[in-house]
Amino acid sequence: MSEITRDVLIIGAGAAGLTAANDLRKAGLSVAVLEARDRVGGRLWTDVIDGAMLEIGGQWVSPDQDALKDTIEELGLETYSRYREGDSVYVGPDGKVHRFTGEMFPVAPETEAEIARITDILDALVAEIDPDRPWAHPSAEDWDSITWDAWLRQQTDDDEAVRNLAFATGSAMLTKPTHSFSLLQSLLMAASAGSYSNLVDADFILDKRVVGGLQQVPLRLAERLGDDVLLNQPVRSLEWSDAGVVATTDELTVRARHAILAHAPVLYSRISFVPPLPRRQHQLHQHLSMGFVIKVHAVYDRPFWREQGLSGTAFSPYELSHEAYDNTNHGDERGTLVGFVSDANADGVFELSAEERKERILESLSHYYGPEAKNPVVYYESDWGSEEWTRGAYAASFDMGGLHRYGADLRTAVGPIHFACSDMAGAGYQHVDGAIRMGRLVASNIVDASREAGAVESGS
Repeated sequence: MSEITRDVLIIGAGAAGLTAANDLRKAGLSVAVLEARDRVGGRLWTDVIDGAMLEIGGQWVSPDQDALKDTIEELGLETYSRYREGDSVYVGPDGKVHRFTGEMFPVAPETEAEIARITDILDALVAEIDPDRPWAHPSAEDWDSITWDAWLRQQTDDDEAVRNLAFATGSAMLTKPTHSFSLLQSLLMAASAGSYSNLVDADFILDKRVVGGLQQVPLRLAERLGDDVLLNQPVRSLEWSDAGVVATTDELTVRARHAILAHAPVLYSRISFVPPLPRRQHQLHQHLSMGFVIKVHAVYDRPFWREQGLSGTAFSPYELSHEAYDNTNHGDERGTLVGFVSDANADGVFELSAEERKERILESLSHYYGPEAKNPVVYYESDWGSEEWTRGAYAASFDMGGLHRYGADLRTAVGPIHFACSDMAGAGYQHVDGAIRMGRLVASNIVDASREAGAVESGS
């Protein structure tokens, strides 16, 4: 077994780990990035399936995501706007298709009024939340003790209003049933995007894409690190003490003064820590879990929905695919739709055969776009729940009561072990932007600690 020594060991070659590694190298520290997969990128993955380039993982860039935008620019990448010209589509509880423009769904006037009223309440609550410290709010414990669904139903008895308000953070973002997480967790999700209104505005939250795919970000970050990124190296054990860490894979031993765990927290248990992590971390990690969503890619010979004057944007809390968008690649003559099947609906369709699942999902898309949606030339389902080194999507969130109880410890280092990933971000939570922010933060903390120890010269 070969052995290497570095200043900092990074476990996980996603956006957080690679950002941290690059920042540490710039500060004069040596690094090694160990990645369990055979590729870099983590939950970012752009691949060619049956001749079509698909963004299997994360892909969108929002106007407020400054950390990601700065990185994209610094890496020399280009962005383009998501296609959104024409009418959007909403399917109501009666199954009727309604075309509309603007942000508000075409619902009855009284339902629209309720959605607007409660959105104002939510925006006011979110404005009080520090996304880096939601547990610090005086009402945090109360807000963490009521489910998102129950709180909404306290505000109104209009079921259609509740469903449309609920799925923005439930099915769409946290990808969990709305009875399984708290109001506080939902407020954090909204605060991470600046407001609840931002979170429900598709033109804001799903604004741009990167030419060639968002995985270009980690790929280019990894290129700069060269041989310091080692693939197919799942860490089996991590020994730690005040003197540093020793990580062991099946074929490699890495000694370092610091370690960064830069992967989803649901995977911490895959590493044997010697000695075990403290009690607080053991409890904390048991109260975090991943959501579950299928990202459906349907490629057609042309973007036929545009011929009908449709933008491709579609929503319905009553449909199997609760939202869908025009996801046509930059400069591609073919048209691509992306749809999402989330939480309990995703559980249900995986009880079906692959063929029946495809049929059901395309049937749902056809309710938005018409019968042509049933006949794509390429069809693919991103199933991150089956990914060995992810185990869900898009990120981890706390169970009821967990956020105010343990949130403050999410980023707390344990001796030489530091933690960084999108799952623990404030701004950019669950997004690549948050991963980059966490990578920068933990690198800065290590550089500061190293300067205090005299390992990095001041001003380098």
